[in-house]
Amino acid sequence: MDIARHIALVDELCHRPFPAEHGPSDGVTGAPGHFTAVLESSHGLRTGDPGERAETVDQYEKTRDALFERLAPRWGETLPWNLQTVLLRTEREEIPEPWAGLSARARVAYVWEVRGTGRWVAVAVADRDETDEVQLLAVIARNAPP
Repeated sequence: MDIARHIALVDELCHRPFPAEHGPSDGVTGAPGHFTAVLESSHGLRTGDPGERAETVDQYEKTRDALFERLAPRWGETLPWNLQTVLLRTEREEIPEPWAGLSARARVAYVWEVRGTGRWVAVAVADRDETDEVQLLAVIARNAPP
């Protein structure tokens, strides 16, 4: 866990131009209007021990909360955003990316509007799909969450 490194990447993505096309670049997936950065990722938990997976989720949630503690004084206190409601809405309405994709991968996120940049930042633990690795994500987007 390297909170300072994670925050430095988020800061950089808040000022990096969004790409014209979808694709990876420097460990970050970009698309017109948003970036998704994998800050940390498990290895071998797709078919691994459920207990180890639960420990990793707990560890990443603690890191997400530590990021919140460092970012909240800058951008304001925010309540956890329940992504289940967004996921349910995708069944009956068009939810824009990256929010639809984030809701399919994570359960809860902290979200801020970064004043002066026209961007939104979310940090979340992607653990919804038990056949995939657990990941700590940062999402930077032009459009506000739905």
